[in-house]
Amino acid sequence: MNEVLQNILSRRSYRSFEERPIAKEDLDLILQAAIYAPSGMNRQSWQFTVLQTPAQIETLAAAMRPVLQNDGYNFYRPAVLILASNECGNSNGLADCACALQNIFLEAEALGIGSCWINQLKDCCDDPAVREVLTRLGVPENHIVYGSAALGYPTQKVEAKPRRQGTIVFAKD
Repeated sequence: MNEVLQNILSRRSYRSFEERPIAKEDLDLILQAAIYAPSGMNRQSWQFTVLQTPAQIETLAAAMRPVLQNDGYNFYRPAVLILASNECGNSNGLADCACALQNIFLEAEALGIGSCWINQLKDCCDDPAVREVLTRLGVPENHIVYGSAALGYPTQKVEAKPRRQGTIVFAKD
């Protein structure tokens, strides 16, 4: 089996991370993978905002708790949280960010770093309190955060869930 497919098959979503930082060299590789993702019309209009401290992540989580009505919300306390955002008027914004996030997850897996897609910001990034924090963190006012990548070293191994085979259809002539 080739390395790419092996990486895809072994990637899992982790929701519990060690309190260990990710090396700058590894984070740089993960971000390089993000910017090499395809984008509609090759616009590359996304932005990746990198939160690297527990205080940054907690500040954003605290702003989101009332909106989500979840007092314990914390993004799973990752070592790093990457916010993938794109221009509000870009009809390819969500797809562009999704492609970039997949690259982030696959590169993290290749480096032995766990990851989890988190998507709550898409629906609450324009709440005034949340937007204020996002703006302070560097997310442009005209951007929607389409998804986030929680990254860190997993505290435990996650086993694969069974996949549905019936979703593949080959077109008929």
